[in-house]
Amino acid sequence: MHILCQRTTLTNAFQTVAGVVPSRTTKDILKNIKLVVAGGKATLIGNDSEIGIRCNLPDIEADSSGEALLPTARVLSVLRELTDDVVKLEITGDAIWIRCGYSEFRLSAEDPADFPPVATFEDEEYFVVKAATLKQLIHRTIFATDTESTRYALGGVQVELTSERATFAATDSRRLAVVAGDCRTVGSPEKPATHPVVPSKAMTLLERSLTNGEAEVHIAIHANDIAVRCEGTTITSQLVQGRFPDWRKVVPNSFKATIDMVVAPFYAAIRQAQIVTSEESRGVDFTFGKGTLKLNSQAADIGQSKIELPIPFDGDEIKITFDPRYVADFLKSLDSGSQFRCQLSTHEDPAVFATEDNYTYVIMPLSRDR
Repeated sequence: MHILCQRTTLTNAFQTVAGVVPSRTTKDILKNIKLVVAGGKATLIGNDSEIGIRCNLPDIEADSSGEALLPTARVLSVLRELTDDVVKLEITGDAIWIRCGYSEFRLSAEDPADFPPVATFEDEEYFVVKAATLKQLIHRTIFATDTESTRYALGGVQVELTSERATFAATDSRRLAVVAGDCRTVGSPEKPATHPVVPSKAMTLLERSLTNGEAEVHIAIHANDIAVRCEGTTITSQLVQGRFPDWRKVVPNSFKATIDMVVAPFYAAIRQAQIVTSEESRGVDFTFGKGTLKLNSQAADIGQSKIELPIPFDGDEIKITFDPRYVADFLKSLDSGSQFRCQLSTHEDPAVFATEDNYTYVIMPLSRDR
């Protein structure tokens, strides 16, 4: 079997599929990416036993149909070093030949019949979200998951889908990120008994695969898995088992102070305050006073810092201690020039950062005697 394709097309698709390939596994065959050619079309397939991806290769030329396993790490290394526009693949019984310009590589190949299958998107009724919207939903929540937790289903993003709205929520018990966007349906997709929790790895893979913001993303939720299709890529994933906390009970509904903030200057102050923190002393004191926010941090054997930032506030002073990393994570998910509301009560109560486009971030304060 001989195949011709554009180098950039093959490289981009290969990198997308490689995102699911496990770096460590007892099943060495999963370290490969499966290439399937049929009817003049080619598909790259990756699988880690829990998450699968199928990515179509457009505009290829093939002289026959067939299958092959491509060793992921080696092929990626080859593709990154090639410079000519066209790549030629030749698949023989036990070898893969890669030719491009004056370069030629021969790689050993395993039997493709041993590679576990990855499902296609077969649903006729499903939810539809614009790719740019879905990408933002993931970007604004994925960082708040806890992939190491054994409590609840914190290792993923909870997904709530209706005929009008998609709501994503993630928490690691120290902070909560919730964001909503537009959604519609094709047909009448069945709603699950409980809102599914999609693993962080699957969400990261999905976010990276959404390269065309104008494209439509089709989402089908089943009892134990989720299937997502966008243009030529389909991702399937098992769901995280366990109970996700009721995040609506965590979001406060009353505050003593609401302050309008701009991302860029606040983020700059946070970065400065982080310089004088350590593993043992990560807390930074945030003092919201009349017209000024003061950030104070100190750590043994390092030193201390004091940063001031003008703010539009004229209320009673509120002093609250945060882990600056958690504040920075929220700010990094926004455009530098955008605004948000900082809502506070006391040094013991959670603070809420909220934007006008349905993004809410709840952060728990640290103990003052840390």
